[in-house]
Amino acid sequence: MDKRVLTFLFIFVFFTFSLSGCNYFSAKKEIANAEKLLSELKGAGGEKKVPYEYCSAEGFLEVSKVEFSQNDFGPAKALAERSKSAAQAGLAEIKKK
Repeated sequence: MDKRVLTFLFIFVFFTFSLSGCNYFSAKKEIANAEKLLSELKGAGGEKKVPYEYCSAEGFLEVSKVEFSQNDFGPAKALAERSKSAAQAGLAEIKKK
């Protein structure tokens, strides 16, 4: 094979593995952050004070974990971000009351 083709293939494979690894770690970090915010919301009485936000955060987190277990890291990260957003909204609503 031509040297340029081999170089291109090597670079392509390297970046493919690099980018897929980034999704794994960023999704895992987002899930951990969402779990932390959900536990804060639960500790603040979110189940009774803001049930919609609590159920939304909990549901998005569970689906995010399922996506992560199926190696769908992009959707897992997006769902974890939605879970964080719902938990933050719930915490903000509790602080207003």
